[in-house]
Formats: sequence, structure tokens, C-alpha cells
Amino acid sequence: MLENKAKPYYNENVTKSFYMNNKPNSSLTPVEGVFAIKQALETMPSDAGVYRMINKAGEVLYVGKAKNLKKRVISYTHLSRLSDRIRRMVQQTVSMEIITTYTEAEALLLEANLIKSFKPRYNILLRDDKTYPWLVMSKDEWPRIDKQRGKVTRTNEYWGPFASVWAVNQTLELLQKIFLLRTCTDSVFNSRTRPCLLYQIKRCAGPCDDRISPSEYTHLVEQARLFLSGQTVSIQQQLAEEMEKAASEMDYERAAVLRDRIRAFTYVQSSGVVNPASIMDADIIALYQLSDSCCIQVFFIRGGRNNGNRAFFPTQIEGQSAEEIISAFLGQFYENKPPPQQILLNIGLSELSLMSEALSLKAGYKVTLSLPQKGEKKAVITHAEDNAKGALERKLAETGTQQKLLGQVKALFNLEHIPKRIEIYDNSHMMGSHAYGVMVVAGPDGFNKSAYRKFSIKSSISPGDDFGMMREVFSRRFAKGKNTDRENWPDILLIDGGAGQFSAVDSILTELEITDIKLICIAKGKDRNAGREWFFTKDQEPFQLAIQDPVLYYLQRLRDEAHRFAITTHRSGRSKAIQRSELDDIPGVGANRKRLLLNHFGSAKAVKAASLSDITAIPGINQTLAEVIYGHFRSE
Repeated sequence: MLENKAKPYYNENVTKSFYMNNKPNSSLTPVEGVFAIKQALETMPSDAGVYRMINKAGEVLYVGKAKNLKKRVISYTHLSRLSDRIRRMVQQTVSMEIITTYTEAEALLLEANLIKSFKPRYNILLRDDKTYPWLVMSKDEWPRIDKQRGKVTRTNEYWGPFASVWAVNQTLELLQKIFLLRTCTDSVFNSRTRPCLLYQIKRCAGPCDDRISPSEYTHLVEQARLFLSGQTVSIQQQLAEEMEKAASEMDYERAAVLRDRIRAFTYVQSSGVVNPASIMDADIIALYQLSDSCCIQVFFIRGGRNNGNRAFFPTQIEGQSAEEIISAFLGQFYENKPPPQQILLNIGLSELSLMSEALSLKAGYKVTLSLPQKGEKKAVITHAEDNAKGALERKLAETGTQQKLLGQVKALFNLEHIPKRIEIYDNSHMMGSHAYGVMVVAGPDGFNKSAYRKFSIKSSISPGDDFGMMREVFSRRFAKGKNTDRENWPDILLIDGGAGQFSAVDSILTELEITDIKLICIAKGKDRNAGREWFFTKDQEPFQLAIQDPVLYYLQRLRDEAHRFAITTHRSGRSKAIQRSELDDIPGVGANRKRLLLNHFGSAKAVKAASLSDITAIPGINQTLAEVIYGHFRSE
């Protein structure tokens, strides 16, 4: 057991170096279970901090936090008071590692960070690796409104997050209708000599062609900021006054435009349970639990508007109470996103003040958690809980159907057990160029999109050499893990193809010494009609299924998803290659300088033909770099 005082909790350099250099020594015979924990307790401090329980293979089994590490960890030595699940965890433990912190709130945040990093098998896990979209406005003379995923920077203004791209697109469309702000990129904006179609359909004020003065456009920007901040009443009054003034001056065309903006604005303001008038900025979080399954529904309310909602299904919750689940969810959910100032819950927490302190510490402002008991806030929580219940019931129904189908797959292909992981492979290329192989993963919970993989084919593949592509894909997929833990290996490999593809893949697996994975090939019939597929596998003669067989539909859906993923991957790679410029090969020319050159000359071809003095005249390009650029196109 080692100790490290880490402050602040988010110091990644400290935490990473700590747990990378302190794995158990596999060359020694480890002490296991309660004895290992008692050994760790001999030098364990009574400070606040985070502890990790580790097995023989060096895997983190569990991450926990404590106000008093010694007092918390000693509870694991009383096996009779522990659940069966936790007893199994204790029995697998061979060592413990800790990081002490200055406060319990810091320990809570560090715990969430480490759970996200290690994904321990005995922790409640939130499988949420997506980044949420934001509405972003640039800070320049003619601000642009757009959507963005990923890192938030200080160079722009942001509103959000939104639950989905659909939700942010809806808001973006309404902002265009009401405030007429531009959405085009700077390069398009600077090069236009007349307004685009958006101006014609009254979705943009036309600043690119001076159809609006800077002061009028600034006024629209300020109104949009007020709207996104929730100050809707004052904006509607302003619009009404402007419309009346335009009508009194007999400027009926402008009055009609303002009337249309007011109508769109009124539509956006429509409120109710989904758009609560008394809640400006808050996350509504409701949990519904049924046996060992649960759903957590989150509604994002910003500026008095609903930015969408999303359902989450935490895993590894067997035997956990609703309070334990919601507490673990809060820590992990806000680990990579800023919390709002108000969070409404349907489950009470005994450590409510601690969670509030931890989130406030992370955000840099006060975050309040509450459990509404009456009024509009209670109605909103009830609405979110109803959504969680409906989502869980649908999920369980889908899972039941999925389990039934997998049971039928097991019987059809004579498997020893119901498959937990099916990997489907497909290739896509154009005459050998931009070649990609893809892997799609399915299981009891449907498609596992976080496990999908893309393989950019690195070897030289001649046009039409699908077997060569498959050889590279399977070699990269399985060779590295041949002698390691096979926990994430598939029960079934499903390949789109016939007897030839089956023979080729089977020989590749034999070369890789893989004999415990069921290989199945699915080939369309003589006329390539869906529904007349032939199936090829090692222990059975080729066969077909009845056209209306549900297993046939299921396997078709798996194949079609792999085909879809392969096509979109190929198209994306091809588009990136098309966008690539000869300027990308010049040393010292990155994205910003490439933009400078293209904005100045208009094309890479013009840069190639430019003189040294013309290149040197560009602001941001010094003499040395200009000579490098000029010389790149001239071998002499």
C-alpha cells in the first residue's frame, strides 16, 4: 500500500504517475482477501481520500472514497456484514492503493475521475462517453451563431449543453428565424459578393453584402444574447414596439418581418411541464429502479427552455440502493461537463451537502441540489420520473426480445451458451483506394457502438483484394490479444460473404491459433435477394432459413449495420483525402498558416504560382517561412 497527498483532485500528472508505478508485483505470491486488506490497514492513514482494491492481474476491482480511509476500509474485514457481491470482491483483492486528499469533497470528485478512467467491475458505471453539443457565438465584428461539440474555449460565447444534436439544431433554426444571425463560416462570409439563399428565405440579415448596418446587426446579437439568457419578456416587448413603429411609418414590409419574428418567438416561449416557467437554469434528474435494473432521466433546462433530455442505464447496480446509484451517477456525469447552479432530484441523499460542496468546488460557483416536494418543480420531477419509468420498461422489453433471439441463435448454430458478444466485419474501398475494414459489436443490449472499430488498411492492397484486407483486419484485431485476457473476445464472428470468404477467414484464424470463436458467413442468394441468404459455418452444411424467420431478420440487421458503418467510414476517409491540400506537406505550415495562404491567394494552385515577395507580404508569414513555402514548389 502506498500513499500520495494529491491536491488539487484533478491533477492528472499526479494521479496518472501514481497508479502507473504502483501495480502489485506479479513475481511475488500475493496475500489475498481479508489478509491483504488487514496488511494494508497497518499503514493506512485516517485522512480523507480515495482507495482502490486490486486483483492478481493488476486490475482495479473497486474505487471508493472516504472521509476517514482507515475507518472505511476496516469495514471490509467483517465478511459477515457484507453482501455476496462485495465478499467476492474482497476475496479477489491482493493489494490496495490510496490517494489522500485535503477534503472529503475532493475525494468525491477524484473517485468519479478514477471510476471513469478504470471502469472497475464492482463500481456502478455510467456508460456515457459522448460529448454534448453547445450553441456557440463568435466574438468578432459580425458574430456567427453555430453548434459545437468538445472543448469550450474563451474565444467564444457558449450556451448549453443540449441533450442531442437534434435539440441544438432546433434552437439554431429558431434563432435564425427570430434574430437573423449569420451561420456561414468566415471564409464564405468574406468571399461573398451577394447574399445567399438564407437571406432570400428570411433566415439571415445579409451582413455579407451590407444589407444591414453594423449597429443594427449588433442590436440583433444583443437580443439573441438576452433570449438565450432567459430574458424573453423584454425582447418580446421590444419586437412589438418596433413592429408598431414600422406600421405607423407605413413601412409594412419591415412590420411583416417583425410580425413573423414575433410569431416564431411566441412558439418558442410555449411553456408547460416540459418548459417550466419558474426554472431558468437547472438539470432535472430522476431515477426509476426495478429490481436490478434502473434508468436515470436527465432534462437540461437552460434560459427557461428545455434543451432536450436523455436516458441513462447505469450498469453493475446489483444490490445497490437508489441513493447509492444516484450519488455515483452525479459524480461521474459531471466529471467532464459543468453543472448548472441548480439540480433537482427525485431521490434524497444523506450526503446532499457533501455532493453540493464537491460540485461547487469543481464548477467554481455554488451548485444547489434539492428534492422538490410541491409546485411546478415537483411536477417537472414527476414528469422526468415518468419518462424514466417508460424508458426502462421499453429497455427491458427490448432486452427480453434480444435474449430470446440470442437463444435461438445459440440453438441454430449449436453453441455451448448464449452469445454475449457478436462481432460483424465488413470492408469498403474504391478500386483499392481509401480502403477500410470495420468491426461492429452486438450483444444482449443491442448494438454496442462504443466498441465499434475502424481499420484503415495500411498494407498495399490491389483492387478487389478483399481477402488481403480481411487478413490485415483480423491480424490487427486478434494478434495483440492472443496471449492475454479474452474477456472482450467475441463468441461469434459474422462475415458478409460465402464459401470463399469463410475459407479465407478460417485460414487466418488458424494462423492466429484462434479455435474457440464461432465463424459464420452470410451470403445473399443467387439473385442477391434479401431473404434468400445462405449460411456457412464449420460444423454444418450450408443452409437457408425461412423467409419470415426472426433469426434471419436479426442476422440481416447485424450484417446491414456493418455494411452501413463500412460505407460511412469509407466516405468520411475519402472526403478528408479530397480536402487535403498540397500545402499540408510544407514543413512549418499548420492549419492557421494554411488558412492565411488560402484566404490570401484563393487556392493552393495560386500559392504555387506566387512569387517570393508576394508570399512574404502576407501578415503572419516571415521571410524564412516564405522561402520554405516558395522553395517547396521549386526543386531547383
